[in-house]
Amino acid sequence: MATRPPYTLTPGIVSLVAEIAERVGQLTLASEDRLRLRRANRIRTIQGSLAIEGNTLSEEQITAIVEGKLVIAPPREIQEVRNALSAYERLDHWRPEREADLLEAHGILMAGLLEEAGRYRSGGVGVMQGEQVIHMAPPAKRVPELMADLLDWLATCEEHPLIAGAVFHYEFEFIHPFADGNGRLGRLWQTLILSRWRPVLADLPVESLVHAHQADYYQAIAESTEQTDSAPFIQFMLEHILAACQVNTPQVTPEVTPQVVRLLAVLDKPMGREALMQALGLKDAKHFRQHYLKPAMAAGLVEMIQPDRPRSPTQQYRVTPAGRRLAQNQKETP
Repeated sequence: MATRPPYTLTPGIVSLVAEIAERVGQLTLASEDRLRLRRANRIRTIQGSLAIEGNTLSEEQITAIVEGKLVIAPPREIQEVRNALSAYERLDHWRPEREADLLEAHGILMAGLLEEAGRYRSGGVGVMQGEQVIHMAPPAKRVPELMADLLDWLATCEEHPLIAGAVFHYEFEFIHPFADGNGRLGRLWQTLILSRWRPVLADLPVESLVHAHQADYYQAIAESTEQTDSAPFIQFMLEHILAACQVNTPQVTPEVTPQVVRLLAVLDKPMGREALMQALGLKDAKHFRQHYLKPAMAAGLVEMIQPDRPRSPTQQYRVTPAGRRLAQNQKETP
């Protein structure tokens, strides 16, 4: 019997699962124009997931690649985009618990980028943050056994897919089974697990929200490792899945607070906190943070310019594509 990974189902996690399930029901009913939604959000998904790994291509450039247009950019970054597009197109063909499918997905994601594409690593690997090693993965000789155990657990576990997907994602990153490409494949595989539960979840740009909160993503992984319990990571992922559902649910617009609407209206270019408060006529920094900035970021409407340095004194914020769409809808609504 497969070993159960260590995780705790906190009241907050259980509540998030219930709320996401409700939102997904609304999305499933409202997905008449699903092809358009899928195309736009898949581009955002790929841009967000690759940006976490250092890829600098914009949504506009990725759209041009999809349309077969010439894009002037580093060849490796273009190859990463093409590989990711191919991998996401094959989601419907893979089963999350099959090792052969996992290896095939890695081979597609890393084709032309890594000599060991589609094969488990043969050497040691660590996760770096700047010049600091924040996690040393298990020895390479243990990878096949650890991955077999994790996939066996995934095949037999009775947890809700929202829980199973997040647990798998964390454990996959902890094992770090490949020489490179672990982050993008871990996020892809969680999407695959979720799409087997509700296909519409394959069309939500969760990765773009994770990119907007990249420092928190790595912090959640670090906290889970320190606690030997993936609950912090589960909580993080569920919060951002919920945010993706909210942004893409048609009924969400009336629920956006007037404060967030005002913030989107003044944020016409990247701005720092002080400039934003001045534009809004606010003096209380705590009130601004709690009622304007945090709700807008949690909903994926505003993002940091420097997500890997959230406390930087030069930090600025900008409206995301979802935020621009929402702001435009607000202008057009009588």
